[in-house]
Amino acid sequence: MGTDGDQKADAQPTSTTSTRQNADYDLSTPLDTNGVGLRQNLTAYGDAHFSLFMRKLFIKALGYSEDALSRPIIGIVNTYSSFNPCHSNIPQLIDAVKRGVQLNGGLAIDFPTISLHESFAAPTSMYLRNLMSMDTEEMIQAQPVDAVVLIGGCDKTTPAQLMGGISANKPIIHLVTGPMMPGSFQGVRIGACTDCRSNWAKFRAGTLDIEDISALNEELAPTGGTCGVMGTASTMACILVALGMMPIHGATAPAVSSARLRISESTGAHAVQLAKLQLRPQTLLTRESFINAIIVLQAIGGSTNAVVHLMAVAGRHPAVAGTIGLDTVDDIGRTTPLLVDLKPSGENYMTDFHNAGGMLALLHELKPLLHLDALTVTGRTLGQELAQTPFRPLPPHSPANCIHPLATPLYPASSLIVFQHGNLARGGAVTKASASKDRRLLQHRGRAVVFSGSADLARRIDDPDLDVDADSVLVLQHIGPVGNPGMPEAGLVPIPRKLAALGVGDMLRISDGRMSGTAGGTIVLHVSPEAADPASVLGIVRDGDVIVCDIERRLLSVELSDDEIRRRQDERREEQKRPGAAATPWQTRRAARGYRGLYMREVNQAEQGADFDFLTAAGPGGA
Repeated sequence: MGTDGDQKADAQPTSTTSTRQNADYDLSTPLDTNGVGLRQNLTAYGDAHFSLFMRKLFIKALGYSEDALSRPIIGIVNTYSSFNPCHSNIPQLIDAVKRGVQLNGGLAIDFPTISLHESFAAPTSMYLRNLMSMDTEEMIQAQPVDAVVLIGGCDKTTPAQLMGGISANKPIIHLVTGPMMPGSFQGVRIGACTDCRSNWAKFRAGTLDIEDISALNEELAPTGGTCGVMGTASTMACILVALGMMPIHGATAPAVSSARLRISESTGAHAVQLAKLQLRPQTLLTRESFINAIIVLQAIGGSTNAVVHLMAVAGRHPAVAGTIGLDTVDDIGRTTPLLVDLKPSGENYMTDFHNAGGMLALLHELKPLLHLDALTVTGRTLGQELAQTPFRPLPPHSPANCIHPLATPLYPASSLIVFQHGNLARGGAVTKASASKDRRLLQHRGRAVVFSGSADLARRIDDPDLDVDADSVLVLQHIGPVGNPGMPEAGLVPIPRKLAALGVGDMLRISDGRMSGTAGGTIVLHVSPEAADPASVLGIVRDGDVIVCDIERRLLSVELSDDEIRRRQDERREEQKRPGAAATPWQTRRAARGYRGLYMREVNQAEQGADFDFLTAAGPGGA
């Protein structure tokens, strides 16, 4: 039994909360529905007091007290799914975020959104990125949250969340699930997913047998988490730090580490501070933030997918849209060296990058190039964050240090290149020059071997009678945003088996699709206009046409006269009009139903981010 004094002390909060509760139901006083906590974004019953009354009675079914409900509400986006091994640790991360929120005076409430995994989404997770961004935007806008922790990881989740978060424009902070650990096969370190592709290529060439490839399948992804190389997931994590949308230590800690849980707790604490500051992404992010992100993209040899995502993210920001384009990526690349020695451009794994100091060490190395006055989610500038965060670099030439000094880079400049000249990609095309396996192909002239889609490729690529040699240029059409909705990661066209068996390890390959950020080779991607577009030049390339690729001149061309190009385009249009001609995706999209129809009608081209026009800051038709 407690004393009378104890009982009075216990009663005091009840009196205070009762007074606060009664004020919520005082019909003579209008509610401030633009405020914080439960009073914002009230359901439209036509009576604000009743809306609040209903909201509180239902949330109290979960056991919340008036005291708890009076605090800043921090939403936590839960993208856990049993189909998503990249997100397998999210339940533990949510627990740690909630701890950080509640230790700092907030109320943490998690809610679900779409979860995307690259290998569990047909035809490709990119097809669903814009849908996930819509889900994220609408859930943030609809619910009474003062700030939101966006937990993501797998390739398309983080850009989708950032796109939706910018459009919703409530305070947001990102938390990634973190990379997986590497595995081991016959005494050699391996990891998803650069080694998935390189070993599969060996299997196709006959240098690995079926027992080996089966054993590798057990070891390439030994833990949960995102791919353990500089693929799209790791690239986007580093970019989030560079943009200022995630604290510096947030990008590289392994998914299964205790450090990842401590990062999650501190993210919850930062979210409470964000709620108090009401620092919104459209205020925080500037053109300089995006320039920092592109500098980091080039310095890490990041995924080509990040270029598409950055274009989409910039297009959501009213003050940045139109100021960041493919030319920005290329211009920055010319003065930014590749510093991080990670697969697929180098030899190491994300755990090595983390142990070498991660993003903190890289940003210190890049300081002469960065805009240090750009804001971050902590409320401080990037320069202030670097100055206030303890840092002790590894010796530059230590075997444990996979971060090269600015003066002695792994690759001198332009890890990622944008083709801006020539007739084949007038809207642009991208290649990761640093991941080329045969640098001679970066200046190459060869005859085209053309495949008119993924099905045609699968049917003919290993045909012993295919007219192809090591100098041929493999051209894959109709895997662009409309032609094959979602731009599947089919741009890494396999080496024909008869050439692979002879030791050919790389060929120049060109498509209007994408490839995994973990892949390597001399691959030109995102060709625009895509082949499905009647105005496309890629769409009229034929077997035997001569293709010229020259990265020094940023030139990608087919050796055809303008007259011949126009003649073929006209011929193509006439063929499509003939009775009995198969309808093309460009034609059928107007009548296609459901999300697929919406996607095909609204998606823009790769140089604009493959976003939906009506979701961009400019709105439908650029209005």
